[in-house]
Amino acid sequence: MKKWYSLIDKVYQKDNLIRASKQVRRNHGAPGIDGETVEAYMESLEENVEFLYQTLSSHSYKASPVKRVEIDKPDGGVRLLGIPTVKDRVVQQALVNILQPIFDPQFHPSSYGYRPDKSQHMALAKAELFLKHGLSHVVDMDLSKCFDTLDHQIMMDEISKTISDGSVLNLIQQFLKSGVMKDGVFESSEIGSPQGGVISPLLSNIYLNIFYPKMMAKKIRIVRYADDILIFAKTKRDAGNLKTLATSILEDELKLTVNKEKTKLTSYSEGVAFLGVVMYPKYTLVDPKNIKRFKDKVREITKRNNGVTLVKTIGILNSYLRGWINYYCVANIKTLVKREMSWIRRRLRMKRMSQWKTWKAMHKEMRRQGFGEGNGERMAVTKWKNSTVQIIHVLMPNQYFYDLGLIKLENYEVGLLSTKYVS
Repeated sequence: MKKWYSLIDKVYQKDNLIRASKQVRRNHGAPGIDGETVEAYMESLEENVEFLYQTLSSHSYKASPVKRVEIDKPDGGVRLLGIPTVKDRVVQQALVNILQPIFDPQFHPSSYGYRPDKSQHMALAKAELFLKHGLSHVVDMDLSKCFDTLDHQIMMDEISKTISDGSVLNLIQQFLKSGVMKDGVFESSEIGSPQGGVISPLLSNIYLNIFYPKMMAKKIRIVRYADDILIFAKTKRDAGNLKTLATSILEDELKLTVNKEKTKLTSYSEGVAFLGVVMYPKYTLVDPKNIKRFKDKVREITKRNNGVTLVKTIGILNSYLRGWINYYCVANIKTLVKREMSWIRRRLRMKRMSQWKTWKAMHKEMRRQGFGEGNGERMAVTKWKNSTVQIIHVLMPNQYFYDLGLIKLENYEVGLLSTKYVS
């Protein structure tokens, strides 16, 4: 394995610092403990780059503690984020720009998270390949708070096998040991690399890459995306043995915590849940939990009385729907898409009806469209059940929403998982 001895000068090179600054700007992000925003940093880019150049080249740069932020997880619980200052994010990005090309070739081909030219779709396609080739029993490993429990000594020992530049190693150690500020109180950080740190994904990949040689010695097939790990076996008994082996390596050697309740054995016939979908022998479906999240998000966007016009609502909705279909196009979702688009149009009808407020306004709209008074019926235009009556569909047929710009998810090609495999 090649060792790298002189890298710090490449990290603090001004072109790299400017590039890193622009990368941080693209990712936006909240201010750290100093309150400086990305926009404020970029307004004084030249001065900030000069400051970073001087402090890094003189080895006087000091990392600041991260700001603790708690966000709710979709399935309950709280995820702890550590938000570095903008300057620390720029320095971390400058490090990543130099270190990623060095470490990435060392990572196992079945590791897909946080890597250039790798994707969740590729991870899913590789998992499907193993399943279709007879490795139909799976260990679904669940790590508890992986980022927060990375052992610093194991991390630095692993990095030192490749990097011998003491200044770079010291900088990485600073970010690991920078500590946390929560409600004005400083807490030291003896383990972990904060979620929210630009360098943390690369560090976690370096750390978890230790897992592969220990498993691959037995020709075991693994697919990993970040801390989501699937291990494949021919039989349920083999899968049980691999679960025991993997747990031993992860806990005893890497000092991570395996969530025993969530780590489970499953099979292709039962459905293998991974990265938001469930894979079966004849089809791949969206995980029911993710369908619920989809519907919750659509409900949030299409609230009846949020003061947003129908046209603007459709614009916001389109942005979300495009992202959703571009990810879930790997699944067999024609029926799901047809059902959900019908429901979405119904919600949009309901939103338009609620803007009429009264049945009189509805009949005014009928006259405007040349339908006369219809049967003159009176109805509560704010009741969900009335969004399906015939007159409402006459006033607002499906084409009405397409003319306002609503995208047709039904026109997207789906069931594309097998096309995403990259050897």
